[in-house]
Amino acid sequence: MNKDRFGNDMRQAAGTHFWKRPALDRRVFFRHMGAAVTGSYFLPALSPAAKAAETAAKAKNVIFILMAGGPSHVDTFDLKEGSWTPSAFEPTGYNGVRWPRGLMPKIAENMDSVALLRSAKAWAVVHGICQTWVQIGRNPLAGTSRIAPHIGSVVSRELRSSSTDTTLPAFLALNAGDAPGQGYFEAEHAPFKVAPGGAGLGNTAPPPYLGQAGFDRRYNMLLELDAETRTSGDLGPAGDEMAQFNLSARTLMFNSRVDQAFTFGTEERARYGNTTLGNACITARNLLRANMGTRFIQITTGGWDNHSGIYTGMLNATNAASGGRRFDEAIGTLISDLKADGSLNETLIVAMGEFGRTVGVLNSQSGRDHFSGMSVFLAGAGIKGAKAIGATDGEGRAITETGWSANRPIYPEDVEATIYAALGIDWTKAYHDDPLGRGFYLLPNNQGLEFKPVLEVWA
Repeated sequence: MNKDRFGNDMRQAAGTHFWKRPALDRRVFFRHMGAAVTGSYFLPALSPAAKAAETAAKAKNVIFILMAGGPSHVDTFDLKEGSWTPSAFEPTGYNGVRWPRGLMPKIAENMDSVALLRSAKAWAVVHGICQTWVQIGRNPLAGTSRIAPHIGSVVSRELRSSSTDTTLPAFLALNAGDAPGQGYFEAEHAPFKVAPGGAGLGNTAPPPYLGQAGFDRRYNMLLELDAETRTSGDLGPAGDEMAQFNLSARTLMFNSRVDQAFTFGTEERARYGNTTLGNACITARNLLRANMGTRFIQITTGGWDNHSGIYTGMLNATNAASGGRRFDEAIGTLISDLKADGSLNETLIVAMGEFGRTVGVLNSQSGRDHFSGMSVFLAGAGIKGAKAIGATDGEGRAITETGWSANRPIYPEDVEATIYAALGIDWTKAYHDDPLGRGFYLLPNNQGLEFKPVLEVWA
């Protein structure tokens, strides 16, 4: 019950005194020491997973775009051409990879930085469950899901201390609504949720009559009044968390650099499509340029649940205001801007939905229904495209080539492992401070599968 996969006692905290740790831990320590003294190598310095993460580490930041609703893979990231394909899609080959240039022309201009995971598969076809699944990297119905952190919270916990400037939270969620939180992690790793509009970071200034001087007087008075309660420890962890919240909030106030990252004008809005998605992409770009501690940015964009009228609505290539064209304008411009300022190579962009949509000819309502097959879009972080990992049959119904070392479908957990590996995080890692006392694995097994990163995107 309390043993991990290697037989270690999971109840031991990470900071446990050396001599109180399990005997296996001590043996590992002494074997490493013996190797150092004798020049022998009884054990590698790093686990295979840690070595792979170190090798794959290409990124400092991640922009994760959740395409809520489930985009049609056969019309976007795994284009299939048939009697159903609108001519306005203008299917075009880029290094042998077919792409709907007419629907997504700006991304087409950046295909040299794009990799597409075409052998991906969802575990289920239920919106709420699968949207949570791709954000926490595990089954939301499993026992550990109630304490499970968002991917971004893991990145925050792993990388925040290495940021030279921690003015802003490490994990920002833009237009994310009710996205999962930090689970059992410390409050500082929670998603900082913002719906950016270009007029600065809202709710960070006191009433005009008070001003900065008046606010500082009140804030300092609060610190004096609370000092005894905070230092007594009567409030336990809650007191420390509240103090940290206050301090973090204070660093965002009266800060021109913070305000600048969330400020942009009509010209920039127009370049990115004049949409909430475009505004979020501008903000993501500004946050990376500002370099104030943000390492993981989630952007949520909906409208992909297209059971009817898919080619006259969301994926209308002839209408510049359609969802697909607006998606292309925002994401394509973001990639171009990051490429121009040199930050694309250190930024991994991931765009995916919770599942795909039915294939072949459209349904009776001229739309597509839920389907477990799906595709995932990746760009930046040193990816040399255009490339496709895996392949499906002529309609996109069945996987014909997995295209990667595991020789099986790519699941959401594998995408999460790829994100961790790109950042140099060991995806096999387990924390030993979870409230269940079992040891919390970043990527638990599911149905006997061990998950791993798709390193082929960098091959």
